[in-house]
Amino acid sequence: MTSPVYIIGIGDDGMAGVAPAAMERIREADILIGAERTLRQVVDSSAQQLVVHTDFAEMESVIAENPDRKIVVLASGDPLFYGMARYLWDRFGKERFEVIPHVSTMQLAFARVKESWDDAYLADLASQPLERVIERVRTATKAGLFTTETQSPDRIAQALLDRGLDYFSCYVCENLGAPDERVTAADLKEIARQKFSSLNVLILVRKPDVPDRPVEMRGRRLFGNPDEAFLQSRPKRGLLTPAEIRSWALAELDLGPSSLVWDVGAGSGSVAIEAAQIAYHGRVFAIEMDPEDVELIQANARRFGIDNLRPVLGQAPEAWEDLPDPDAIFVGGTGRQVRQIVALAWDRLRSGGRLVVHMASPENLTELVRLLTDRQADVRTWMMNLARGTQQFEQLRFESLNPSFLVSAAKP
Repeated sequence: MTSPVYIIGIGDDGMAGVAPAAMERIREADILIGAERTLRQVVDSSAQQLVVHTDFAEMESVIAENPDRKIVVLASGDPLFYGMARYLWDRFGKERFEVIPHVSTMQLAFARVKESWDDAYLADLASQPLERVIERVRTATKAGLFTTETQSPDRIAQALLDRGLDYFSCYVCENLGAPDERVTAADLKEIARQKFSSLNVLILVRKPDVPDRPVEMRGRRLFGNPDEAFLQSRPKRGLLTPAEIRSWALAELDLGPSSLVWDVGAGSGSVAIEAAQIAYHGRVFAIEMDPEDVELIQANARRFGIDNLRPVLGQAPEAWEDLPDPDAIFVGGTGRQVRQIVALAWDRLRSGGRLVVHMASPENLTELVRLLTDRQADVRTWMMNLARGTQQFEQLRFESLNPSFLVSAAKP
């Protein structure tokens, strides 16, 4: 009969915090598996020991090849809370294992700072990218984060500050349960300047009565900013992509944090700037042939605090010859050459990339749909009829924008 493998949680206080029943299983074990630091604390055992590092292949082999021996896996805290148990279950099935948990390090951390954790956002940065975690933290009331050596508390604090999320009280809980336990309470700026031991939990608690974004960014949106938020040249004022259409176009561009984007015929740069805010780890190239508009793009980028946008002075397609191939392209298609520009841009678009064109001409629309359909693109089209409400002499009126068309296509 196959012997069960016991997964036993160990705290930073070592064997002193292990329950008697769990201690008995450890003493009876033929094979003990765990981190070197944990195994050093086991003194009353003659079992064979296997030190586990980041590669679990040897551990899997030992468990698979010794079905009749008594095996104990020593894990940190609660093995079912971002721990070893799920990993082993996925490979061998739950039936092979018994779990004896310890108090989770996360539980201890929240207890130390005297905060409840039933409503907290919890994450392990060993298994999730920092950008995704920060987006969840942004709207959280509380957060508990398992850090790593590369995603340490100081780096996380600096990343939050870089995104303007400066409204959290911070607690770094180190070596919980051990003699050298320490809890540091500070604001993000102080945490960003300090170094901590590798065994720590970072807890963030939103300060009361603060917004979910910095005060200086109130009224400044990630996308869909009012048209008047952008500087525009006087003779062409009103020709930038309207906020409503801009929002729809950016949704169709389907940008990620690291997307590389071209805005062809960028004008004053409203689409490029909002694309740069969404693709904050990516790059945006705003291609524009009018030198005055290029200066406006630069001024608007400074106005919005954008540093990942590069204006490119020149006429398409020559202007993009030396640019890297994009994940997404927006074309403001008001000219007669829009069909040729789109055809050449499509050739440069990466596989799986997205192209969106905004135009006013039905003739251009028909030609573009035919062009993109011939290239086996997934094409979608809209006619935009918008009217904005305005108060006139205590009466509500609607002012219509000129009808226009939007084409979206995904490259196979």
